Amino acid sequence: MRLRLTAVAAVLAIAAVGVGAGCGDDDDDNGGGGGGGDLGLIQEGQLLVGTDTPYPPFEIGQPPNITGYDIEVMNAIAQKLGLDVSYQDTSFDTIFRDLSQGKFDVALAATTITPERAQKVDFSDPYYAADQALVVAPGSDIETVEDLADKTVGAQDGTTGEDYANDETDASDVRGFPEGPDAIQALKAGQVDATIIDQPVAVDALEKQGGIEVATTIPTGELYGIPTAQDSDALREQINKALKEMKDDGTLAGIYQKYFKTNPPQSVLTGTTQVQ
Repeated sequence: MRLRLTAVAAVLAIAAVGVGAGCGDDDDDNGGGGGGGDLGLIQEGQLLVGTDTPYPPFEIGQPPNITGYDIEVMNAIAQKLGLDVSYQDTSFDTIFRDLSQGKFDVALAATTITPERAQKVDFSDPYYAADQALVVAPGSDIETVEDLADKTVGAQDGTTGEDYANDETDASDVRGFPEGPDAIQALKAGQVDATIIDQPVAVDALEKQGGIEVATTIPTGELYGIPTAQDSDALREQINKALKEMKDDGTLAGIYQKYFKTNPPQSVLTGTTQVQ
């Protein structure tokens, strides 16, 4: 895990250098967004966002009646860029392919920045820091990752939780589910012995639904970024410019506090991660 996180840090460091070098050159051309001029949008003045919902507290509801942390962050970015924004629901398992094929301008789905994903898409600077959680049924004797030996573990398809279950545990079977809530429901129905999912999603399910327990938090030190297609440099740079403004003026901190009752850590505010 340490090697994987170190690679993530390297990806972020390289991205930060590229953004710092590019923003100054493009400001005059893009005019801070300017309603979408020169950003290569599918429709001028309109930011089309592919997302995977439900995934509370990041994505709540269905388009057009959708909210959540991710959505409020993107709405604030679009406002700073002078763009209207619309959301299109898609499967997380295919979201990077759909983005690369031009089905939407950006993806937004609580997406961890990883070197593997960075080979398919580009990422904005980070806007959220996350760990994973080991979720079990009440009274379960599973307390740690080591207790997953010979167990059946659930996770959402294509996620870092699924990767962790496959790569870092001795589970006998890892079952992927189309949506995060499906993996939680499978646990409650006794179809799996435990589920690994993003820690905020586990806490949200525990508080709003019950019937589960968070056995432990798995400190993975993940950072979420906004994926863009690899030929969308101008758009990515303007998103980064808007994110920096939101970090500097307290907008991001306000949304962070609303959903997580804490301030964004330095790994988010500075665009780097510290690997222990």
